[in-house]
Amino acid sequence: MKKSVWDIFAPIYERAMKSQENIYDFLYKEISGAVSGKTVLELATGPGLIARHIAHSAKSVTATDFAPKMIETAKKAGAPQNVIFETADATNLSYEDDSFDVVVIANALHIIPNPEKALCEINRVLKSDGILIAPNFIEREKGKKNLWQKILTFAGIKFAHEWTAEEYKAFLETMGWKITKSEVIKGRIDLLYTECRRSL
Repeated sequence: MKKSVWDIFAPIYERAMKSQENIYDFLYKEISGAVSGKTVLELATGPGLIARHIAHSAKSVTATDFAPKMIETAKKAGAPQNVIFETADATNLSYEDDSFDVVVIANALHIIPNPEKALCEINRVLKSDGILIAPNFIEREKGKKNLWQKILTFAGIKFAHEWTAEEYKAFLETMGWKITKSEVIKGRIDLLYTECRRSL
């Protein structure tokens, strides 16, 4: 995914996501519960919707995005004092090893050409007992795009990976993560909510 696509999309991203309001309401509630009192790194924050909604629960939130315009948009919207916004590449993070209690990467692994690299970096910066929260859009049926997915593709937002729920869970497990919680949330594009810990 080219950075310029997300820079262009940044000013209207929040409005576009209103069509998936039920999904985001679910995310805010579930993630807030999981991050209570913890230091959080969010990757692919976009305009900062999740970061702002979970800040009341977390100790601190470092919210990052690959696209500078997304971070500009997030900063303009404001945030609680325990949230900072930074530009960062999920596949090449500058943070030290074992820095965060929780890493959140929502609806992003499917657009990263090499999601394995992102998961390796997450593994590095996450504390040994840390939690990975990685909800992701999924296909209901393999190879069948619905109208909303076709519209996104026409707009230049292409998925590098098109996983079904079972395929996505298998991918995470192959990369060394044990899924401790998962739930499919229906929407224009369905979402699989996942919480993971490192496999023993």
